[in-house]
Amino acid sequence: MAISLASLRQRSESKPPRLLIYGTAGIGKTSLGTAAPAPVFLQTEDSEVECPTFGLLRTYGEVMEAVGALYSEAHEHRTLVLDSLDWLEPLVWAEACRVNNWPSIEAAGYGKGYIAALDLWRTLLDGMNALRDERGMTILLIAHCEIKRFDSPETEPYDRYQIKLHRSASALVQEHVDAVLFANYRVSTVKTDLGFNKKAVRGVGGGDRLLFTNERPAFLAKNRFGMPDTIPLSWPDLSSSIPYLNTNANQKAA
Repeated sequence: MAISLASLRQRSESKPPRLLIYGTAGIGKTSLGTAAPAPVFLQTEDSEVECPTFGLLRTYGEVMEAVGALYSEAHEHRTLVLDSLDWLEPLVWAEACRVNNWPSIEAAGYGKGYIAALDLWRTLLDGMNALRDERGMTILLIAHCEIKRFDSPETEPYDRYQIKLHRSASALVQEHVDAVLFANYRVSTVKTDLGFNKKAVRGVGGGDRLLFTNERPAFLAKNRFGMPDTIPLSWPDLSSSIPYLNTNANQKAA
């Protein structure tokens, strides 16, 4: 195709979002997925969900078969929920080892195992892109968090919440999605005077569950939708902050 200024066009069509939600254990990430419109679950960790699910997927091949079925077969599911990314990662590593006849992902040496694993992650993400682009499905990826040291080039190293994935896989998934949202409780600190010039700092909170949408030193986050810095951890609040979800929810209600 010849490229000229006449071929310029403005991309205005809206597509379903690709979301990654990670956070502390038991805060309600899975429950958020069950509240999404017409969800279907790809489960790599064994938990009970009151939604359509393929059951516990024990290999990378089974995960890809489920994605293929959603792409090729007729259905009315509108949201794909993968629960969870960090339980999927060992399946990705096992597949890389199987294909390359390695006894372990580390045995490949010089990081080659993790590089091979990235190709498998890309194949899965391409499949999810196809579900989004051609089947109109919202993609919701769920992950746990861990506290790791962050080596900033501007300050001394400090600890922060990050996605519980190998760093290269985490970076790839972050590039792929439209929003990385950190789920946590609202926390504040108070100082107590213990006397003798000693003070104790303790965390307090009212139990409010929030999604943090923009990066801070304490956690990783991003979004492409101009979302407020924090929103309540609920599907109605999340969908109202994303134009595509808000528009389609209003159309369904009408």
